Amino acid sequence: MEKLTLIKVGGKIVEEPASLQQLLTDFAKIEGHKVLVHGGGRSATAMAARLGIESKMVNGRRITDEETLKVVTMVYGGLVNKQIVAGLQALGVNALGLTGADLNYMRSEKRPVKDVDYGFVGDVKEVNAPILADLIAKDVVPVLAPLTHDKSGNLLNTNADTIAGEAAKALAAYFDITLMYCFEKKGVLKDENDDDSVIAELTPALFESYVQSGVIQGGMIPKLENAFEALQAGVKKVVITRADLIDKEGGTIIINL
Repeated sequence: MEKLTLIKVGGKIVEEPASLQQLLTDFAKIEGHKVLVHGGGRSATAMAARLGIESKMVNGRRITDEETLKVVTMVYGGLVNKQIVAGLQALGVNALGLTGADLNYMRSEKRPVKDVDYGFVGDVKEVNAPILADLIAKDVVPVLAPLTHDKSGNLLNTNADTIAGEAAKALAAYFDITLMYCFEKKGVLKDENDDDSVIAELTPALFESYVQSGVIQGGMIPKLENAFEALQAGVKKVVITRADLIDKEGGTIIINL
């Protein structure tokens, strides 16, 4: 199987000109097939404020009402996505920006209301892996925005980590996949105040023990649970690292023993 590197980067990285340029330069150097998934939350919040639309968050997740959906569609599917695509094209990378509605590559359903009504937020139900695999085999580099659709004409705001994980799992039937989640630290840390205390390797057993002892907590727990799920679904390797280290060794490598 040919190798494919699928990288997810948060909005913070792609929203600052200097860090975006660094990311695109590093991403362009990665050999072989590749896919980039991006966020853009801070830009969406800033644009909403300029338009007089209040951004509401619950547990770090955006409540997406009808007006907010318009804003995130403009920002994620438009401004942020196309800046990345244009930047990659300038570096000789044949990038193609996509939302889940494009080519019907990712279908989701509106999240059911339980304790919180998140509004127009999608939970992924289906990935059209053959269409993505076909593009990738033609040396196209998909740039995936955090938007999906329900195939009934509605766009849905969708977590970028989820899009990366679901795309990686679906493409594992076609490629030998390394999934990389990038954030502001060098990896999963033993001590959050020590940037060099990176846990080099995590197995399910080690993960459990670190959660029990409180070393791993908060938002990192679901991120790592998603990583282990991806491995069980056929993804070869998951790496959590800093965005400026994607073309270097290091970070936390997650393996399924």
